[in-house]
Amino acid sequence: MIGPRDTVNGAHFAFTDRWGGVSAVPYEELNLGGAVGDHPDAVRANRERAAKSLGLDAARVVWMNQVHGADVAVVDGPWDPAAGVPSVDALVTDRPGFALAVLTADCVPVLLADPVARVAAAAHAGRPGMVAGVVPATVRAMVGLGAEPARITARTGPAVCGRCYEVPEAMRAEVASAEPAAYAETSWGTPALDVSAGVHAQLERAGVRDRERSPVCTRESRDHFSYRRDRTTGRLAGYVWLD
Repeated sequence: MIGPRDTVNGAHFAFTDRWGGVSAVPYEELNLGGAVGDHPDAVRANRERAAKSLGLDAARVVWMNQVHGADVAVVDGPWDPAAGVPSVDALVTDRPGFALAVLTADCVPVLLADPVARVAAAAHAGRPGMVAGVVPATVRAMVGLGAEPARITARTGPAVCGRCYEVPEAMRAEVASAEPAAYAETSWGTPALDVSAGVHAQLERAGVRDRERSPVCTRESRDHFSYRRDRTTGRLAGYVWLD
């Protein structure tokens, strides 16, 4: 259910796999995405199971309506149900007591925290978001709350790798012009993109030194959801929270 977990001076990072939930095919089992066609009751149950396994209250987990952009929301607690969930691709907070979550199924989930300033962030970095600059925008928002890049810990979770993310040559050229580190080639010799590599290059330029990248490729791993492999499928989640 819960894959790699890490704790750094009171900042916690965790990523899910696809198992341990109640969703039926093709969302089996631990689908945490509420906008992929799965039954809402199953998603609600899965989110409760995932939160409980992390020692969290599901009602204290903050989600976002991800749109492949670069907008960042600064939050101080769970959303007011009457206001709805904002359409952003990153969340930043300096408040303890709740968790920030990001959904993915090939895109790069980015979890960040400055344990000294007590600032945490979660970002959704797909190809468009990476090009738009969602990651540096997130770091800037953290700095605005008192974080220092050199103190930020960054963890990126399972995502499609550069050996598997085939794209047209023109797209590779366009993306690489914005982020050269994303230039890649598939294992069968065609144009590709490595979004995780691009994200880490952006983090490095922003001054974030403590970085770890998941070795898991979602397209290759049957333990993870992959939109590129299966199209109709569930969503994984990354969680970050402060004590």
